[in-house]
Amino acid sequence: MAHWIKNYSGMIWLIAGIVAGSIAGMIFGKQAEIVKPIGDIFLNLLFVAVIPLVFFAISSAIANLHGEQKLSRIMGVMTGVFLGTIIIAAILTIVAMWLFPVHQSGGAAAGLLPQGGNKKLSGDDITQLLTTGEFYQLLSRKNMLAMIIFAILVGFGALHSGEKGRAFVQFLNAGNEVFKNVFIIIMKPAPIGLGAYFAYQVALFGPSLFGTYAHTLGIGYGVSLFIYAVIYSIYAFIAGGIGGIKRYWKNNIIPSATAIGTCSSIATIPANLDAAKKMGISDVIAGITIPLGGTLHKDGSSVSSILKMAVVFAMFGKGFDSPGVILIALGMTVLVSIVEGGIPNGGYVGELLFISAYGFPPEALPPAIIIGTLIDPVATLLNATGDTVAAMLINRFVEGKYQPRIGDGS
Repeated sequence: MAHWIKNYSGMIWLIAGIVAGSIAGMIFGKQAEIVKPIGDIFLNLLFVAVIPLVFFAISSAIANLHGEQKLSRIMGVMTGVFLGTIIIAAILTIVAMWLFPVHQSGGAAAGLLPQGGNKKLSGDDITQLLTTGEFYQLLSRKNMLAMIIFAILVGFGALHSGEKGRAFVQFLNAGNEVFKNVFIIIMKPAPIGLGAYFAYQVALFGPSLFGTYAHTLGIGYGVSLFIYAVIYSIYAFIAGGIGGIKRYWKNNIIPSATAIGTCSSIATIPANLDAAKKMGISDVIAGITIPLGGTLHKDGSSVSSILKMAVVFAMFGKGFDSPGVILIALGMTVLVSIVEGGIPNGGYVGELLFISAYGFPPEALPPAIIIGTLIDPVATLLNATGDTVAAMLINRFVEGKYQPRIGDGS
């Protein structure tokens, strides 16, 4: 019993902090906002640490590869798994919207169109998504995708430098180890930080859950939880049989709590990296796929995207069932899932993408924004925890059957 408590004490304290914060938010209401700075301090530390952590994790993983054939295989399998799981999430949401059609007037959304709502995704936006004009701008989480691309380039540069670059590879390895421990230190007060943040979130958004879009949110949350509990278990089974399911859920609790508490799949990357190791995923595959997945692989955004499209179609009296509409929806969902992770307020850009593609007027944007905001917690849960189960699949297809490590009791 003492050994069990020692192993799970961190998780117990984390859940206790979240529960306490949620209760405080419900009891004290707006007064609970006084603890928001505590949660903000914790989140700021997490966001600051995640940039160097992801950089060193990706660049060191690539720099330590032996042979480019394996890397090419990893990237190819990763692309297939990411696209496959995103599309499966979208199709399940489409089916759910057909089974439980939405009847909505959209009147409650009137007047919520933000300034600049007619903005189209331009060539400059794409450039800013993939690159930055100055090196220091890579240090901002707003430029996460650009930083990841640069980290990949650095990893390849170190890999091709051979013996002359060995000292730099050792630096990357040391940086990776240092920032993993920095994250461990930051996570020590996580129960307090996440508890404070939950108190604020419950106080601020709790009543909105019972508003005009309850039916839509019910579908969205139902589909998301089905994917989280059932579909991810199926993926884990494909990756490692019954043992794979056990390893996944045994180590997925802390990443899940972090995702829900922070509403950020990027902030969950460190917890996912730690969980991936315990799930038996190779360090190389975890170091590449988990950070990339945090930006590019978003099952929750896929669900949210289809949900918003279906509601807008219903609002304007159009059918969301023809083959052409569905094909465009799937294509837009893949784009939205990538865009949302790479730029600040990416959800708004994603919404503008599908509204422009289908030719809807600007009035279609407010209901999409409302749904996107309220579905965000469970969408983030899928975005974050879907990365580890995707990594398990990639590990299975690249490395073969799971081989227990020494000391692994799985």
